[in-house]
Amino acid sequence: MIRLIVGLGNPGTEYEQTRHNVGFRWLDRAARQLGVTLKSERSYHGLVARVNRGAAPLYLLQPQTYMNLSGKAVAALARFFKIAPQEMLVVHDEIDLAAGQVKLKLGGGVAGHNGLKDIQAQLGSADFWRLRIGVGHPGNRDEVADWVLCRPSPEQREAIDACVERSLGALELLIDGPMERAMMKIHAKPKAAPAAPAP
Repeated sequence: MIRLIVGLGNPGTEYEQTRHNVGFRWLDRAARQLGVTLKSERSYHGLVARVNRGAAPLYLLQPQTYMNLSGKAVAALARFFKIAPQEMLVVHDEIDLAAGQVKLKLGGGVAGHNGLKDIQAQLGSADFWRLRIGVGHPGNRDEVADWVLCRPSPEQREAIDACVERSLGALELLIDGPMERAMMKIHAKPKAAPAAPAP
């Protein structure tokens, strides 16, 4: 069972539509789907919402620390509410997946993602769930920093939004499990549109 969902991004209107902020956008939609509102909580260095459900409440968190210090917010909330890494889902942009791809996994490396790197360092564990939303790669490692802080093309944005919507369709499974079913639903390739009838 997931007790904390974290959407990664940078605060500020100048970052709202960038590739790096897809985690924020996903969490905004998840909050609407769950009928809650994110509110500033200084103790946890972020915007937080509590969802009362089942045996334990679910928390939604958007760190307001900037990406490189995301772990400060995650660790503060997790420690206070005694949430284990395996009970966390972190939603983030993934340059190693093309726009239009989304993958769910438990643990693993950080692949140069500074938000994940800081969360792992602050928690002392890599064993948290990750929802990796593909934003594509610029093709040159030296251009990655600028790439993630820029807005995607309209075509890429459409593909990224489709991934966000598809993964939100598995929100209940992501929260309550089993994660294997959530993974199957998220990883399933969308059905192709039917071919137009011949004239």
